[in-house]
Amino acid sequence: MKTYGFAATSCDAPLAPFSFERRDLRDNDIAMDILYCGVCHSDLHQARNDWGWSQYPMVPGHEIVGRVTATGKAVTRYKVGDAVAVGCMVDSCQTCDQCRKGEEQLCREGNTQTYNDKDRITGERTYGGYSKHLVVREEFALKVPEKLDLSRAAPLLCAGITTYSPLRTWNVGPGSRVGVIGLGGLGHMAVKLASGMGADVTVLSRSNAKEKDALALGADRLLVSTDDTAMAKAASGFDLIIDTVPVKHDLNPYMPLLDVDGTLVLVGQVGPLNEPSTVPLIMGRRRIAGSPIGGIAQTQEMLDFCGRKNILPDCEMIRMDQINAAFDRLERSDVHYRFVIDMATLTPDTAAA
Repeated sequence: MKTYGFAATSCDAPLAPFSFERRDLRDNDIAMDILYCGVCHSDLHQARNDWGWSQYPMVPGHEIVGRVTATGKAVTRYKVGDAVAVGCMVDSCQTCDQCRKGEEQLCREGNTQTYNDKDRITGERTYGGYSKHLVVREEFALKVPEKLDLSRAAPLLCAGITTYSPLRTWNVGPGSRVGVIGLGGLGHMAVKLASGMGADVTVLSRSNAKEKDALALGADRLLVSTDDTAMAKAASGFDLIIDTVPVKHDLNPYMPLLDVDGTLVLVGQVGPLNEPSTVPLIMGRRRIAGSPIGGIAQTQEMLDFCGRKNILPDCEMIRMDQINAAFDRLERSDVHYRFVIDMATLTPDTAAA
């Protein structure tokens, strides 16, 4: 299938129009027209090769919403016209213990990423959602609940599941005391989801500038992490802290906030951190953990939960040809809270510009 999109051709080049081929449908594949694609901070990291494993040309995008246009002959879950979504992965071995448990994101052989990876069968490059069309095996497509606004649902496929998964892993519910460090794309979803689960939610921020926003998103309060007195009063006050900060930072101020057996879960920074002290860990039986996305079943559970609770990210819609300006703004944290590309603005003329 001939298609087109925007691609990075090197770590220092702006994204530019790019034409390429999607694979022919296999028996268990669906084809979809992409309607909306979220812009994730990891798209920026990948395009700039911040993590050191980028391959070019690269078509980013792993927060994808669209409609089915064709199905392989063995497809049973979807039909033409269905609203579907695709997140961060498009395949896995399907046979290891983790895949059999529905934890495809932890596949022992490594899951196949939606972009900047290799197809498990052909070895061809995977290209993401900054494009007009997608072909994906039906097992890695998700049903979008009818109640969800398609134009705002795309960031749920990464920001949503990245924060939902640790909330479920650590059994958050009514009475849970949850802290959220950072109020960006991930943080604002953590607040909405934890609040929707009935938790008592506190946003931790370096100033009180975002207090009004935090409360509007569903938080019960904002704790200023640079206020030593307030931090001391909050000691042992949290069962779980979701750390969404996407850069190297210091965990030491936050560890005393955890109660006995409490956990701080990293979901933002991929890479080094400042050296943590083990004193609060040992003396309070506290933990530092990490969490990626969830598996396909849990991602569907998250979408269904958001459909029931009417939980959606706060988005700013952009045109495809505004992606480089959006990347620049994302680097400055100048977004409230997630960019979404309207793929109706990606036309053959745009792709040829």
